[in-house]
Amino acid sequence: MRNIPEKQILARLSSDNPWWQGQGQLQEIYRRWLPRPYLKRFQPLVEDLSVRRAIVLMGPRRVGKTVLIHHSIQELLRKGQDPKRICFITVDHPLYNGLGLDELLGHYQRATGMDLKQSAGFVFFDEIQYLRDWERHLKLLVDQYPKVKFIVSGSAAAALKLKSRESGAGRLTDFLLPPLTFYEYLVLRRLDSLIEEPSDTDPAGRVLQLDALNQSFIHYLNMGGYPEVLFSETIQADPNRYIKSDIIDKVLLRDLPSLYGIQDIQELNSLFTTLAYNTAQEVSLEKLSQGSGVAKPTIRKYLDYLEAAFLIRRIYRVDQSGKRFRRANFFKVYLSNPSIRSALFSPLSSEDEQIGALVETGIFSQWFHTDREIHYARWNHGEVDLVALDDVLQHPEWAVEVKWSDRPIEKQELLRPLVQFATKTGLDWGLLTTRRVSCKLEQQGITIECIPAAQYAYIVGYNILNDRP
Repeated sequence: MRNIPEKQILARLSSDNPWWQGQGQLQEIYRRWLPRPYLKRFQPLVEDLSVRRAIVLMGPRRVGKTVLIHHSIQELLRKGQDPKRICFITVDHPLYNGLGLDELLGHYQRATGMDLKQSAGFVFFDEIQYLRDWERHLKLLVDQYPKVKFIVSGSAAAALKLKSRESGAGRLTDFLLPPLTFYEYLVLRRLDSLIEEPSDTDPAGRVLQLDALNQSFIHYLNMGGYPEVLFSETIQADPNRYIKSDIIDKVLLRDLPSLYGIQDIQELNSLFTTLAYNTAQEVSLEKLSQGSGVAKPTIRKYLDYLEAAFLIRRIYRVDQSGKRFRRANFFKVYLSNPSIRSALFSPLSSEDEQIGALVETGIFSQWFHTDREIHYARWNHGEVDLVALDDVLQHPEWAVEVKWSDRPIEKQELLRPLVQFATKTGLDWGLLTTRRVSCKLEQQGITIECIPAAQYAYIVGYNILNDRP
């Protein structure tokens, strides 16, 4: 068998790094995309050479990790970094078969004449999961090349997350790139003129075209989680073919579920389909086990994998006093990206009977971008959809009831559970999302802020990305 000539490897590296040739820019395929606003959170980590840690960029498939890397490279070039000090390598390319990270790094240095032991540099390894023991090799590179910033990314999110946490202590920093927020959706589609950005004097922003904003929100819920989908009418016409086949099936079938001891992929797929259809609903291990005939320990293992793969997120129940239960028998499951449901089944209209659950999923998915500890409250005669607990005191800080309706404004007894929860926990304020109405209501000394769901989704995404409270 012939070995691949180094000349071909170096030619491939030069092709993938056109800025080495003095062009000073990315390939056209990356330049035509607007950067995700998430770049402003990612770039400072890339540029910080004072900390000897590699960045592990992870997230669901097709959310734009490779594009984010190239926009990061463009930012480095814009700030005057030497183009030859920046290297992008797709680890899974056939020409690199059998090569380790250190060998790839050696080829890069020979291609450019750089000595990374003596000079700073930025090295991006894409699709890192295809390299066995990547985390061990990466840690060695971090130690051997103290002046180089290493950034790796991959689509097998469950595998990356597991290995990074098990083996990367002290040398690896995880960065999660989630599906698009509604704020990012509007920016990328150049629709952010529909609403003014929040400010200190107007923290909720000001909606300029509510009907258009609501229409965009429904489109976001059905199609908006993946950047590529936004700009392809072909994909939007058949989301099942693209999202299910290219994203969901690959996660369930190829992204190493065996790492979690999962053998029966059909069982896993059946559970995920059930959860996707019932997103935002309360479930229990007992009911899931009874309904599927699968043992509870196996169900728990499936849920762990689906969450590690960024397909779902579980949140747990608190009581009317905001206290957590000793045994988490009941929990809600949300899709991490509301558009998954539409891809598996069919898009929903603003009038669809099940749109409320999808709106709630969309609202929660904005909080998916943060580490905030979100719960829901339920007791015998009431429920509140989203409750945030203080990290230290474990006491409720705020409560949100999600509706896609203005009916609670007219029939205020529907607000009773939110008022009861606020009264019981000592909160003087609660939030209700509506379809169109913005107002403030007073009940039993509790202020209820009412705001359209689309506006609230925008605000949450905007505030998180801009580090606003």
